[in-house]
Amino acid sequence: SGRMTLCNMAIEMGGKTGIVEADDETANFLSNRCKTNINPIRSDLNAQYEKVLRLDVSELEPQVACPHKVDNVKTVSEVAGVKVDQVFIGSCTNGRYEDLEVTAKILRNKQVHPGVRLVIVPASKEVYLKALKNGIIETLLQAGALVSNPSCGACFGGHIGILAAGEIGLTTSNRNFKGRQGSPEAEVYLSSPATAAASAITGVITDPREV
Repeated sequence: SGRMTLCNMAIEMGGKTGIVEADDETANFLSNRCKTNINPIRSDLNAQYEKVLRLDVSELEPQVACPHKVDNVKTVSEVAGVKVDQVFIGSCTNGRYEDLEVTAKILRNKQVHPGVRLVIVPASKEVYLKALKNGIIETLLQAGALVSNPSCGACFGGHIGILAAGEIGLTTSNRNFKGRQGSPEAEVYLSSPATAAASAITGVITDPREV
């Protein structure tokens, strides 16, 4: 599911498309989801590309996109301490099982900050049921999170976690344009589920490695 997030965010960075070549892991993921045979399309072995970029992210510090653009990116240490009114974990980018699993691991035996609303929206019914079966939903609820039914939630400013004027939200969704999640006078920061979960505990944007 991390590949789906990668492809999704490639578009937000200005790409026309984002593709991860299908492999055995893709086949396993689709094996019980598709009723037709899958014939992967792969690049030619001798394909020539306009440009090849190789990125080493092993030492990359957690990143946060600041209001009101997805490319207004800073390291978490640069924005650490910014007070948040609401943390939203969900959407098509980061509401999958692995995201809820990471969130629950950080929140286990801890409590959401009293000044923060933590809204969690699983990306699908399948994700919700798996998280429910494995005790993840219980962990989230015990920590003080509000867990909603699978949907887009606050991502597009529809429901479950709409920001009021003057509020600051930290979200794992893919866009933080002005008015995206409620009032145009609110501010939206984008982060990973780990950063979001850590910040829900402290009440301010926090490096998840410090919680």
